[in-house]
Amino acid sequence: MLFPELFKQLEAVRWNMATDIPWDRFDASLLSEEQAQTIKMNAITEWAALPATEMFLRDNQDDSDFSAFMSVWFFEEQKHSLVLMEYLRRFRPDLVPTEEELHEVRFEFDPAPALETLMLHFCGEIRLNHWYRRAAEWHTEPVIKAIYETLSKDEARHGGAYLRYMKRAMNKFGDEARAAFAKVGVLMASARRTAQALHPTNLHVNEKLFPRDTVQSRLPNPDWLEHWLDQQIQFDAVWENKVVERILHNMSLLMERSFASVQELNRFRKEVTQKLAAVTATGQVKPA
Repeated sequence: MLFPELFKQLEAVRWNMATDIPWDRFDASLLSEEQAQTIKMNAITEWAALPATEMFLRDNQDDSDFSAFMSVWFFEEQKHSLVLMEYLRRFRPDLVPTEEELHEVRFEFDPAPALETLMLHFCGEIRLNHWYRRAAEWHTEPVIKAIYETLSKDEARHGGAYLRYMKRAMNKFGDEARAAFAKVGVLMASARRTAQALHPTNLHVNEKLFPRDTVQSRLPNPDWLEHWLDQQIQFDAVWENKVVERILHNMSLLMERSFASVQELNRFRKEVTQKLAAVTATGQVKPA
């Protein structure tokens, strides 16, 4: 089991909201109205760890190890929402999200292949780590800068934990896991070719609720994310390349094969998919 070791590792570096956030350094003159509004939107977005956890537990009922790890992931992700709301409660109480606004992002996600979902959230942690690093640079007020730096480190650690479960899945499922991870890896490393930000909170997850079936679509300002990325924190091609490089680097380590580009990862995906199809056609294994 991975959960006991991961619990110890994450417990050892867990930050305390009362003592590790420099609340006394707050400078009201360095917090603009537009910056404060983005903090509210991020607080609500982080609240979506709740329906994501419900999805993980539902779709991984046969995996008690991973499901137990969700207790740590859920706690730390929900704490992200809480610290952003605490910041607003202290310094901009008029912007604290209401319970109704938070509850809007709790909705059921459609069932999806567990391996693909695992890879999707691994890539999401990498992307969010970079988003928050950039947000820390964009903000001018010292306390919120420190908060975003803290959150970005959490997201990096979560990505590392997901990677451990991906390695375990490859040992257990072989090419089935490789194909699933490569498929989602190609998607999540191709953000420059898409019109939307490729993060789990911005993907369509409930067909019956379309078009309000993404977390971002259910925010008070559904257009906030794209504006935040493009106009405010300016998550440009340089930063997007950092995300792509991290995804490809980790895929190279995971698959023990070098991927210098998304195209190379896609070729690998096709190879593994064809191999799986051939094995299935011969009747050696049942399709997953």
